[in-house]
Amino acid sequence: MGEKMLSESAMERIETEYKEWLAEYQKAQQKVPERLERFSTVSDMEIKPLYTPADIRDKNFHEDIGFPGYYPFTRGVQSTMYRARLWTMRMFAGLGSAEDTNKRFHYLIEHGETGLSTAFDFPTLMGYDTDSPLARGECGKCGVAIDTLEDMQHLFANINLEQVTTSMTINPPASILWAMYIANAENEGYQRKKLGGTIQNDCLKEFIAQKTLMLPPDPSLRLVVDTIEFGTREVPRWNTVSISGYHIREAGATAVQELAFTIYDGITYVEESMKRGLDVDDFAGRLSFFWNSHIDFFEEIAKMRASRRIWARLMKDRFKAKNPRSMLLRFHTQTAGCSLTAQEPYNNVIRTTTEALAAILGGTQSLHTNSLDEVYMIPSEEAVLIALRTQQVLAEETGVCNVIDPLAGSYFVEALTDRMEEEALAYIRKLDEMGGMVAAIERDYPQMEIADAAYHYQQQIEKGEKIIIGVNKYPSERPELEFVLKIDEETERRQIERTAAYKAGRDKVRFQKAMDELRRRCEGPPSWENNVMPALIEAVRAGATEQECCDLYREVFGTYTDPGTF
Repeated sequence: MGEKMLSESAMERIETEYKEWLAEYQKAQQKVPERLERFSTVSDMEIKPLYTPADIRDKNFHEDIGFPGYYPFTRGVQSTMYRARLWTMRMFAGLGSAEDTNKRFHYLIEHGETGLSTAFDFPTLMGYDTDSPLARGECGKCGVAIDTLEDMQHLFANINLEQVTTSMTINPPASILWAMYIANAENEGYQRKKLGGTIQNDCLKEFIAQKTLMLPPDPSLRLVVDTIEFGTREVPRWNTVSISGYHIREAGATAVQELAFTIYDGITYVEESMKRGLDVDDFAGRLSFFWNSHIDFFEEIAKMRASRRIWARLMKDRFKAKNPRSMLLRFHTQTAGCSLTAQEPYNNVIRTTTEALAAILGGTQSLHTNSLDEVYMIPSEEAVLIALRTQQVLAEETGVCNVIDPLAGSYFVEALTDRMEEEALAYIRKLDEMGGMVAAIERDYPQMEIADAAYHYQQQIEKGEKIIIGVNKYPSERPELEFVLKIDEETERRQIERTAAYKAGRDKVRFQKAMDELRRRCEGPPSWENNVMPALIEAVRAGATEQECCDLYREVFGTYTDPGTF
C-alpha cells in the first residue's frame, strides 16, 4: 500500500516553521484583534487559523484519498464524474392537484431539468386520502395530493417514464406509492425492469427527525426490506431506499450527527435485508443517500467526502461486500431549507448558490436547489426557475466541473474530512454499544442529541455568536414578494369528488379479493412469499386508495405515537 506523503524530516521542518509563524501571528493579533473570540463551523467545530501538512501527517494517499471511482471513493464514485455527465438536476415539485404538478414537471423539463422529484401533501405523507376528516384543509398545500392510481396517471401524463428518473419523497406509505407508480407505468406500456428512480422509504429517520409516523419500528423495517427485495428481483434500476440525512439536519443536527445517524440507518437496512436472506452484493448497489448541504461551505464538502469513505469501509469490512458497486455511497443533495430566512428573502438566492456549490465540490450525483420563497410556501414558477438556473450556471459557466474533486490535498479539507470521519465513527460505536438504531430510538438517544444541538445553535444565534444576515446582523425591513404561490381552496373539493367517484366505479369483488391477499401477506411472516409489493400492485389496480392500504397496515401492524421526550 501507499506510504505517507511527506518524510519525517520534511514534517519536522514544517512544524518548526509553523511555530515561528504562530508566534508572529499572535503578535499581530495584539495589534489587530481578530473579528471573533472563537472561529467555528455552523456545527460548532472549532477551526484553527492555518492548516499545514502537519494536520494530515498520517495521511496515506492510496488508503485515504486515492482516485475517483476507486476504493475508498473519497474523491467520487465515478472515475469521470462531471467531465462525462453532470449531476441530475432534480427540482422538488408538488402542488395542488396531480394536473397542477404535471404542469410544473413539464415546465421544469422544458427549462432543462433532467430528473423529476415529487413532493406530496401532508395527508398523502401520513397515509390519508383527501376525503378523510384528518386531511381537511391540507390538500395540495405542501405537495401534491395522490389518493388513487388515477391520480398517479394524471401526475405523470405525457412523460416518458423509461427515459426520465423519478424521485418520490414518501416514507410510511412508500410501498403503496411505488406500487401505484409501477402499475401506472405498466398501464402506459412501460416495463418495470426499465424504470429508474428512487423512493425515499427511510422509516428510521422518521422516528429520529421528520415524524411522519404511522407504524412501529419493526413492521416499518419489514416493509422497507420488502421493497428492497422486490426491487432487487423486479425493478433493478430503482433505488428502493434514499437513506436521508436531510431531515435529521433540518431538525437541528450537526453535520457529524447527520453523517453518523444516517450512515447507521444505512447499516440497519443492510443488516435487516441480510437477515431476510439477501446477498449484500445483490442489493447494496441500489441503496442511495440524501444529504443536506448547509451554509458552512467547507464543512459540507468534508462531510460528503467522509461519507463515501466511511460507507466504503463499512461495506467492505463489516458486511464483506465484494462488488465495488456495493461500496459506493451515491447521494442526492438538497440545499438547506433551515438556512432560508423570511427576512430579506432574496438573500436566499445567495445562500442556495453557495450550498449548491458545496454539494458539487462534494461530489453529489443529483441536486435540488431551494427556491427563495420556500420559507413561505411551495415555490412559485418565477422562484423555481431561478433555483434551476443556479445549478445550470454553476454547471455550464463557472468551470467547477472541469476538475474532479479539486479540493483534494487541501490541508484544511483533508483534515476536516478526517475529523468528520473520526467523530462520526465515535457515534457509530456508541450506537453499536446501545444495540443498534432501533434500540437507540426507543431510548430517545438520537432525538435528544439532535435537540441539544439545535438548542445550542439557537443560543449562539441569539447571542450573536453565529451570524444570519438580515436577521441578527444588518436587519432591515422585509421586502414583500410579489409571486408567493397560493393554492386554490377549490382544489380540495374537486379532489374529494374525484376520489369518491373513483371508489364508486371500481369492481368491488376484485377490490375485496386484492385487499384480502394484501392482508394475508401482511399477517404472514416476512418472506418473499409474503412480500407485500405484488399484492399492493394488484390492490391499486383493483381500485384501492392510498388510505385503504395504509388503514390495512395500521390494523395489522398497529400504530406508533411519538413519545415526545424533552
